[in-house]
Amino acid sequence: MSLIICFFVLQLLTWSRVLLAHESRNNCSRSIMSIGAVLDLSSQMGKHQKIAMQIALQEFNRLSCSKLDLKIENSHGNSAHAVASAMDLTQSKQVLAIIGTITHSEANLASEFDDTIKNIPILSLISPVARSEKSSPLLPYFIQEGYDINLHMQCIAAIVGEFRWRKVTVIYELDNWFSSDPGILLDLSYSLRLVGSEIDNHVALPSLSSLLDPKSTIENELNRLKNKSNRVFLIAHSSLELANILFEKAKQMSLVGKGSVWVIPDGVAGLLDSVNSSSILNMQGVIGFKTHFMETSKAFRRFKFKFRRRFVLEFPEEENINPSFFALQSYKATRAVAQAARESQGKLTLEQLFKSNISRNGKFWQSQTFNIINVIGKSYRELALWSPELGFSKNLITQQLTEMNTNSASSGILSTVYWPGGIQFVPKGWTHSTEQRKLQIGVPAKGAFTEFVNVTYDKNRNKTSITGFSIDVFKEAVHNLSYDLDFAFVPFNGSYDEMVEQVYNKTLDAAVGDTSIMAYRYHLVDFSQPYVDSGIDMVVTEQSAKSKETWIFLKAFTKGMWLMMAALHIFVGFVIWLIERQVNEELKGFGSMLWFLVTVIFYAHTGEPIRSPLARTVLAPWLFVILIATSTFTASLTSMMTVSQLEPSVLDIKSLLKRNSPVGCNGNSFIVKYLTEVQKFKPENIRRINSINDYPSAFQNKDIEAAFFIAPHAKVFPKGSTLATDISEALLKVLESGEIEQLEKDMLTIEGNASCSPLESKAKDGSPTGFQPFLGLFCICSIVAVLALLYNMICLLMSNVLTFTSYIHLTLTQLRRIWRWTTRYFARSSSRFQSGSLRSVSTATVTRNAEETVINTQ
Repeated sequence: MSLIICFFVLQLLTWSRVLLAHESRNNCSRSIMSIGAVLDLSSQMGKHQKIAMQIALQEFNRLSCSKLDLKIENSHGNSAHAVASAMDLTQSKQVLAIIGTITHSEANLASEFDDTIKNIPILSLISPVARSEKSSPLLPYFIQEGYDINLHMQCIAAIVGEFRWRKVTVIYELDNWFSSDPGILLDLSYSLRLVGSEIDNHVALPSLSSLLDPKSTIENELNRLKNKSNRVFLIAHSSLELANILFEKAKQMSLVGKGSVWVIPDGVAGLLDSVNSSSILNMQGVIGFKTHFMETSKAFRRFKFKFRRRFVLEFPEEENINPSFFALQSYKATRAVAQAARESQGKLTLEQLFKSNISRNGKFWQSQTFNIINVIGKSYRELALWSPELGFSKNLITQQLTEMNTNSASSGILSTVYWPGGIQFVPKGWTHSTEQRKLQIGVPAKGAFTEFVNVTYDKNRNKTSITGFSIDVFKEAVHNLSYDLDFAFVPFNGSYDEMVEQVYNKTLDAAVGDTSIMAYRYHLVDFSQPYVDSGIDMVVTEQSAKSKETWIFLKAFTKGMWLMMAALHIFVGFVIWLIERQVNEELKGFGSMLWFLVTVIFYAHTGEPIRSPLARTVLAPWLFVILIATSTFTASLTSMMTVSQLEPSVLDIKSLLKRNSPVGCNGNSFIVKYLTEVQKFKPENIRRINSINDYPSAFQNKDIEAAFFIAPHAKVFPKGSTLATDISEALLKVLESGEIEQLEKDMLTIEGNASCSPLESKAKDGSPTGFQPFLGLFCICSIVAVLALLYNMICLLMSNVLTFTSYIHLTLTQLRRIWRWTTRYFARSSSRFQSGSLRSVSTATVTRNAEETVINTQ
C-alpha cells in the first residue's frame, strides 16, 4: 500500500514540474536562433550525428524560452561541398555557430571567401585530430573536439606489439582530413618501431566519394596486396562505407581467412552496432578498437531510447539501430552550443562556449581509453581496455589499479581472440605467395666441415646433392612452421663473409650452414636461434723451435729499408769525410773514409776523433738514427726467431691417444660424448672444465695437454626478416622434441671414422719493418748533411779565390793558345791546297797548247 502511495506522490511531483515549466515557457518571449551543421548524410556516421543533434535541440527547446533551429547541410563526403555548405550557412541562414565534420583546412578555405566565418564558432567533430588542426591564429573560433591522432597510432602499435608481428601493411582512405597531415604515417611508423615492427606495404585508397567504380578500384589494390607475403593489414583510417566494400572484396579473394590479420580503427569499430548482418559476416575474426564511454549509465540509456525511436522513423531501411560514440559526441556538442547560445542572446563568444563544458584544449568528454573488440558471429565482443598510460587490462577497475607498460612483453590479456578462418592460435601474418619466386637459400659449397654441409655434384645424373647436419636441421625447422615455405638451396662458392653480404644485399633470401655468430655481422643480418654447439676446435700449448733459415736476419727490414739505410749511410759518411779531410790527417785517404763508415755502425770511431764542429753536427743525428735502427733490428730479429716460430706441442689427436694424454672440455656439451664414442678417448682422461677461466691454470698445472671448444652456429636472414623469428621458434620446437639430438647421433654414426685435422701453428712470421717509421729521422739527417755539404763548398770557394782565379786564367790561356794553333794549322792547310790546285791547272794548259802546236805543224 505504501508503494502505491509513493508512486502517486512521484507522479504528482513530475506533473507539477511539467506544468510549472510549461507555464514559465508561456510567460517568456521565445526568440528564434539558428545553429548550422555540416554533415555527410550519405554515411552512417553522418546519420548518427544528425539524429543526435535533433534530439539535443528538441530537449533544449522544450525546457528553454529560446528556440534554436538546426540548419543541416549535406557535404556528401566532399571537401568542396563542405566549404560551400559552410559559406551558405553563414551568408544565407546567418547561423550562430557551425557544428559538424568540417576540417580545419576546409574552414580556412571558406574563410578566404567569407570573412564572417572567422568570427563564427566552428566545432569540428572530426576525430582523431591531425596535428595541423589543433590550433590556428587564422581561425580563433575554430574548436576541434577530437583527441590527438597519436592515441590512435599508439593503440594500433600496442595491438601489433602484443602479438609481436614484425611487419604490417597499412591501408588508409586518402580523404581531405587524412591528406592534410603527412606526419600521420610517420607517427604510426614511429609507434610501430617502438614495439619492434615496421611498415612493409601501404595502400592509399581514394575517398569513396571521388570513385566512379569503388569496387573495381579496391579489387585492383587487393590483388596487388595478394601477391605480397605480408598478411597483417592495419586500416589506419577509413569510413564505414569504404570498409564494408573493402572487406566484401577481401573475403571474396580469401584475404580474410586463415593466416590473415585485420585491425580496424575507431571510425569503423565505433559504428559496428549499426551495420547490417552481411557486413558483419565479412569481418569475422577482425579486431579493432573503439572509444570507451559508459554505455550502462542512466543518461545514456535514456538517450539510446530516444535515438532508436527517432532513427527508425527517419531511416527505416537500416537494420541495426544503436547510437555510437560519434552520436553521443554530437549530442553533447549541440547541447553545449545551445546552452551558450541561450546565455549569449544572439552572439556567441569563446568564453561562453568554454563555460558550457567545452574545454580550451578541446577534450571535454573525451576518454583516452579504448575498448579492444573482436568481431564474432553477428556482433562483436569486448576483449580488454587500453590506455596510453596503463596499457591493456580486462576492465576499468583493474586498469586503474594495475600499472602496465605498453612496451613490455605480451601481457596475455588478448589470448582469447577469434581469428579469421576460425583458428585459435595467433596468425603469423606472413605467407609465401604462390605467384612469388622460391626463396633462394644459400649454402657454403666449400665449407670446412662437410658433416654440416656437403655439396656434391653427380656428373652422370647432372644433379647437385646438398646434404649434412645443418641441412637436416633446417628441413626439420621448416616442417614445424605453421605455413608452407617454398625454397631452393643455392650452393655458394665464396667465403662465409661474402655469403653473409649476399644475404644483406638480398641476393640470397637466407643462408644455411655452419655460419658462426660474429659481432661484426650483427649489423648486417639477423641470426636464428643457434641450433647446436658445433665447430670443434682443439687448443694446445706451444713449444719453441730454432729457426733453420740462413738469411733470416735480412727479413728484419724490408728491401727498401736496407737500401735507404745504405744510401744514406754512404752519403753522410762522404759528407763527413769531405769536411774532415781538410783538418784531419787520418781521414784524408779514400780508404780511411770506407773504414770510417764501418766503425760508425759499431761506435768504434773513437780512435779517429772527429775534429770539425760541422762534421760533428752531421754525425750527431745519424748516430741517433743508427741507435734506433739497431734497437729495432734487434727486437724484430728476436721476435722472428722466438715468438713467430712457435709450434704446437701436440700435432694431432692420434698423438694424444698414443701418449694417453689428459684433455679438457666443457662437461655440459655433447663434446664429451664425441670424444669418448668417436675419438675413443678413455673417460678417465677427460677433465670436465666448465669455466673458460679455469683452462690457463689447468695447462699450467699439467692437468691437461689439450682442450676442445665448440662455437655456436645459426641460420642467417636479412635484417628485420620475419622468417628469422619463425625459424628460431621452429628450432626451439625441434630442440625440445629431441629431433636434433637424434640428427646428431646419425651424423656421428655416419662420420664415425672422421678425425680432426692436425693443428698447425697459427702464428705468422713477424712482418719486416719498413722505412716509414724512420722517414722523419731520415729527412732530418739528409737535410743536415746537404746543408753542411753546401756550406763546406761555399767555404772552399771563398778561401781559395786566388788559386781558382789563377787556375781559371791559366786554363783559359792554354785554351787560347790551342785555338790559335788550330786556326793557323787550318789556314796553312788551306793555302797549300789552293797552290797545288793552281799548279795543276797551269800544267794542263801548257800541255794542251803543246798538243795543239804539234797538230798545227803536221
